[in-house]
Amino acid sequence: MAKKFDAIIIGGGHNGLVCAFYLARAGMRVQVLERRHVIGGAAVTEEFHPGFRNSVASYTVSLLQPKIIEDMRLVENGYRVIERPISNFLPQEDGRYLMLGGGLARTQQEFRKFSDHDAEILPQYYQALEQVAEVLRSLALQVPPNSGDGLGGLVAAIKQGAPLAGLTIEQQRNVLDLFTKSARAYLDGWFESDAVKAAFGFDSVVGNYASPDTPGSAYVLLHHVFGEVNGKKGAWGHCVGGMGNITRLMAKACTDLGVKISLNSAVEQVLVQDNQVIGVRLHNGKKLFAKRVISNVGPKLLYQQLIKSKHLSADFLKRIKGFQTGSGTFRMNVALSELPKFTCKPEPGEHHQSGIILAPTLDYMDKAFMDAKTYGWSRRPIVEMLIPSTVDDSLAPVGCHVASLFCQQFAPVLPNGQSWDDVQDEAANTILDTVEEYAPGFRASVLAQSQLSPKGLEDTFGLVGGDIMHGNMTIDQLWSARPVLGNASYRGPLEGLYMCGAGTHPGGGVTGAPGHNAAKVILRDRNPLRSAFGL
Repeated sequence: MAKKFDAIIIGGGHNGLVCAFYLARAGMRVQVLERRHVIGGAAVTEEFHPGFRNSVASYTVSLLQPKIIEDMRLVENGYRVIERPISNFLPQEDGRYLMLGGGLARTQQEFRKFSDHDAEILPQYYQALEQVAEVLRSLALQVPPNSGDGLGGLVAAIKQGAPLAGLTIEQQRNVLDLFTKSARAYLDGWFESDAVKAAFGFDSVVGNYASPDTPGSAYVLLHHVFGEVNGKKGAWGHCVGGMGNITRLMAKACTDLGVKISLNSAVEQVLVQDNQVIGVRLHNGKKLFAKRVISNVGPKLLYQQLIKSKHLSADFLKRIKGFQTGSGTFRMNVALSELPKFTCKPEPGEHHQSGIILAPTLDYMDKAFMDAKTYGWSRRPIVEMLIPSTVDDSLAPVGCHVASLFCQQFAPVLPNGQSWDDVQDEAANTILDTVEEYAPGFRASVLAQSQLSPKGLEDTFGLVGGDIMHGNMTIDQLWSARPVLGNASYRGPLEGLYMCGAGTHPGGGVTGAPGHNAAKVILRDRNPLRSAFGL
């Protein structure tokens, strides 16, 4: 059977494009198949109302690996990120507010409004997190050791574990705390102010259908701080042109190397013969053949929908069934006639260019989660608002703005057999009501809106359960156990099958790391006697 391509990649999101780039750079013939009409997966910019454009799903930049930015020459071709002047702005229910970021001294000054103790201990807290974050950075572009790989796996485990072994006992205890404790338990050990703990604890529930009281949620807090913007560690920013500009530039880097990208090309089935993948069948019945099939979709979607169960072992199917997904996320974009006027800080300012967090305490976040478990969504949800048009005038008409509302604690599966299709408008109104509480007049400024419930995220982007991470970021689903123990090195259980999406190490976020690492493995398998072409 003739093989037209060396590799077919399912899904044109950023990780699939990164993987395609490195494979093509090494001389491979690569076909990328994207189900939607636009390249980029969940990192796309689209018009949702005449004259108003915004990032549709993913919405902010920090975790994209500098090596990938450099290798793909993104900056030379127009990649530009504007750093937030402050990281986050948290209105409080008593009329005060807290601003996080803008330098240590400035953040300490903010903290003193709530606690002198918290201001004084802040440098130690930052140092503790940075030490662990540095270990994560060192692992991000490494292939995790795979159980069953014998001596090679053992050597990799020793090598990758060396940075942890080199930490002091106090630092090792801190690592253990971050990987096992709840966010609240961890933060209680450092701070006394509810507002300060909320400022940090918010990260523990982003893309995580959990309470800040859930054991292991402290790790998700950490996962959001190991990135950087323009060389500044821990910073976040806005990509000019929206997230779609990143994947547009990545797609150009790929096509310049001969990668074929096909849109409106949903894969219906991975074709398997004698325990080896041979290609794919598209939704229109067309078959494409290749020596390798690389999945940029989540493990649940790949193994429960795209591959017939008869080709997979019973134990593997059991493990995939147990792979936990569902991030409890509801995503909205709104077109605004004016900037929101927050009761605690109504005048325009740099807080409008930050992450605006409407979740004043850890108790508020816990209640939001309990509401979602009981009713399907929180009656006072956790809302993060970004207004990228304050720094990027290409997104909205003059005098108007676009805002992203990234909302947490919406059940992936609703109780009592309800469908998100029937109640998403009601849930969206709850979100707008929540913003209105903090910024009276906000509703009146909304000219138009678009919304994606957890089901909408699944239907649009293939994110099972609306899971933006392709699978929960818990200790049992990380590193050598992502997605399952024995298949953590980006190789699937069938010959020629690989994975390059966020359901592999190091997990979710716009990092590009899974795509980079998968390409490294594929190229080594292709010619194990040679290096991986500079990867």
